[in-house]
Amino acid sequence: MNREEELFRNRLKDLAAASERKQCPMFSDFLGLNEQNIFHSLERDLAFAHPVLFGGLPHSERQMLGFLPDALSFMPAQELFPIHCIRIVPSDNRYAQELGHRDILGAVLHLGIDRCKTGDIRIGEHCAYLFAHEKMAPFIAENLIRVRHTPVTASVISLSSEQLPAVRTVRIEGSVPSPRIDALIPMAFHASRSSMKELCAGGKVFRNGRLIIDGSTRAVPGDIISVRGEGRFLFLEEGGTSKKGRIFVVLEKFV
Repeated sequence: MNREEELFRNRLKDLAAASERKQCPMFSDFLGLNEQNIFHSLERDLAFAHPVLFGGLPHSERQMLGFLPDALSFMPAQELFPIHCIRIVPSDNRYAQELGHRDILGAVLHLGIDRCKTGDIRIGEHCAYLFAHEKMAPFIAENLIRVRHTPVTASVISLSSEQLPAVRTVRIEGSVPSPRIDALIPMAFHASRSSMKELCAGGKVFRNGRLIIDGSTRAVPGDIISVRGEGRFLFLEEGGTSKKGRIFVVLEKFV
């Protein structure tokens, strides 16, 4: 464990203890996959403080960790977590460039915003959605006026707004020798098994926020598999077996 990881683990322990002592909710910044993996390694030790992960939408990749007292456990996460959504639209669609995830992120970081204060970025039709810490959201909305060469308008919307983006997925059906992670990944990303075999060994594969090093690990329906640099998918269903012994599965890849 390096010094940075040790400090992060201690920070989570301090947040959990403070929540329990004060009987009030405490929240981390947005956590990436590596940080979520560290949290999961501590999850049992922090269970007394009722930890919950939430990123603004179901199946968010970047999520805040909240420690919630019993008295607040019945409340929806979107009412408790200090997360706002920023809707970003071109000022004039006639002259707008096609803007992607990296374009939006680069423009936000250029404002001096730390990445830990921002969550997922969802790209919609002629718009984008950025999830951010509630203290940063008004500043971003006021100062984000250009992405690349495209003038934009940014506004804060509620997490309960009908304007929030829908979760977009592509359904993938096929068969695999077994529901091992190293068999599902090539199916999800239309790549050969040999080209994907180093991903687990390289520390780039996560199941439900936990680092997976052994590609032979079996997935179960409901698992979300994240592959750094490739994307994420939900293992949706496991069906029957073909005459050749292959197992039919259904995946939903996030796009």
